Amino acid sequence: MSAALDQDGFKATAEGSPRRPFRLRYNAAPGADMVSVARQPSSVRRRRLLGGLAAGLALMGCLYGGLCWWAAGQFYSPWRYPRGDWAQQRALGVRDVWLTAADGVHLHGWWRAAPANRFATLYLHGNGYNVTTRADHIRGITAAGSDVLVIDYRGYGKSDGRPSERGLYTDANAGYRYVVSMGKPVIIQGQSLGTAVAVDLAVRRPCAGLVLEMPFTSGRDIARRVSPLAPLVVWGFDSRAKISKLRAPLLIMHGDQDQMVPFSMGRELFAAAPEPKQFWTVPGAGHGNLVQVAGPAYAERLRSFYETLK
Repeated sequence: MSAALDQDGFKATAEGSPRRPFRLRYNAAPGADMVSVARQPSSVRRRRLLGGLAAGLALMGCLYGGLCWWAAGQFYSPWRYPRGDWAQQRALGVRDVWLTAADGVHLHGWWRAAPANRFATLYLHGNGYNVTTRADHIRGITAAGSDVLVIDYRGYGKSDGRPSERGLYTDANAGYRYVVSMGKPVIIQGQSLGTAVAVDLAVRRPCAGLVLEMPFTSGRDIARRVSPLAPLVVWGFDSRAKISKLRAPLLIMHGDQDQMVPFSMGRELFAAAPEPKQFWTVPGAGHGNLVQVAGPAYAERLRSFYETLK
């Protein structure tokens, strides 16, 4: 026989025993609009979804900010004053130079000159230490026949501020203006991180020549060697994209035992540069000891390069 519902909503089975039917239960006040009640669960889910997305985006923002902070720490390792051997200033025969960058940051550098020198070099050091660790470069460059200004980027040595890619480019401009004011042909020279700053400056400002020690192709290429995630937050210092615009003679020096910036990167950047250009391999030199391993040949090679310049 067909089943029927009793007044309490139970369905009778063929044997006459009641069975409670399946019901969709909800809480609603008496007389509530059934359409609005039916829609309530989807609006709640939507709010929860939007809340989850907002929390996820906030977490991603924190992670991205943390990665950016970490990446900046990998690129900049400054020694602030008084760290370093500042007492060697007199023995080196250098004098203090104080500069003001275009954005008002005060910078410090060391300047060494000789009347017989034909050129004036702006030397842009690597990501670590400060001017006090560049004594061998100062001696080698002046022995080769060039005056030299070594500046400390913002946040390094006695310079104010904090380092950044744009800040380093601004600091290089300030150093360049000072060297130009000396009235001699200008050579721009960079080492390690400073090679990217030097390339950027040399393609924007006239110079007699460009010297790069242990150059890398781009910040992203270096970051990829540190962590697979690093290229997500590092994309600047792209010398490979800029060097084709160079309109000055180029000398690249690179040690064949460099474990930090691979020798192959120096060759790759050299291949991307226009003529005239020279590449000098320093056998046995690593990343931080090229001048020491090269010995007197360092100044000799620079002097040979200077002789080709107008």
